[in-house]
Amino acid sequence: MLNTKTPIIFDGHNDFLLRFYRKTLTLDAAMAGTDKGQMDLPRAKAGGFGGGLFALYVPSDLGSGGRGSYEDKMDQPSYDIPLPPAIAWNDAIKVVLSEVATFKKLEAAGFLVGCTSTKDILAAFERDVIAAVLHMEGAEAIDEDFETLEVLYAAGLRSIGPVWSRPTKFGHGVPFRYPSTGDTGPGLTELGKKLVSECNRLGVMLDVSHLNEKGFDDLAAITDAPIVATHSNAYGICPHARNLTDRQLGIIAESDGMVGLNFAVVFLRPDGQQNVDTSIELMLRHLDHLMDKLGEDRVGLGSDFDGADIPQDIKDLSGLTTLREAMRQHGYGEELMAKLCHGNWLRVLKKTWKED
Repeated sequence: MLNTKTPIIFDGHNDFLLRFYRKTLTLDAAMAGTDKGQMDLPRAKAGGFGGGLFALYVPSDLGSGGRGSYEDKMDQPSYDIPLPPAIAWNDAIKVVLSEVATFKKLEAAGFLVGCTSTKDILAAFERDVIAAVLHMEGAEAIDEDFETLEVLYAAGLRSIGPVWSRPTKFGHGVPFRYPSTGDTGPGLTELGKKLVSECNRLGVMLDVSHLNEKGFDDLAAITDAPIVATHSNAYGICPHARNLTDRQLGIIAESDGMVGLNFAVVFLRPDGQQNVDTSIELMLRHLDHLMDKLGEDRVGLGSDFDGADIPQDIKDLSGLTTLREAMRQHGYGEELMAKLCHGNWLRVLKKTWKED
């Protein structure tokens, strides 16, 4: 009988660190397990979760309360939720430093190990410790002279999304709008274009997940690295502004980049609804579509655990076993399973980080 906890999963996106900033999770609870949220150590072990990109994210409310009210509005046949206002650097940097400190405390406690190379990731797999890469979702904490980029790089930052779904000095995010393409505003600013070049210089991966279409095109025209969407889905199945059109998928394929499948139900469902009664079969339809446009070497997983409502049959990290079983029943062989679960992430990270 095949083991539903293998292949090990390396995942493109989670918002685990935000729970600590919002004071809805403690280190002790993360280690021992809790019935809150979607991630903790026992559920990671149960689901065969090997690690992934851990987001440094600044919530628009800047407080320690619950998730954004925008999610309560995505239950209409169509919706267009206004973008939240921009966040100042001096506010954003405080949140990001708090989340980096949490990351370091988790590492000291043995919950995870910070990784800055694919060798680090593979070594963590061997040790059965969560392999964690620091990722920034929305670059508000980067200053105009890029000094904080250098400092955060030294702390382990290896992936950046220039925007979340709000404006920054670097560019413009897509709103939570359905139905809609991502063609929702202007592209990268001049400073945003410089950010792309600085990330290329350092070997920091660039994430286009929340960029609007013009920003995506601007980034694609500048970057010399693979273009990656860490947690996005196929517009051809779900016509949401956050999803990628076939044209965009073609550009990602040409760059030898990849897309991580987002588990958020609003980006999976053809009706764009916030409804967790969503079948895993629909996730597989997105995977099939992405592989059809990108090839099987350029698709992975980008769950958005602890940042989204996901199908109830998965529910949390432990449900990755259910996803693997469904993938096999769908006809994915073991070689393809290994690529989708972690191999493709290792390939694109190795190329982006300019490893030998």
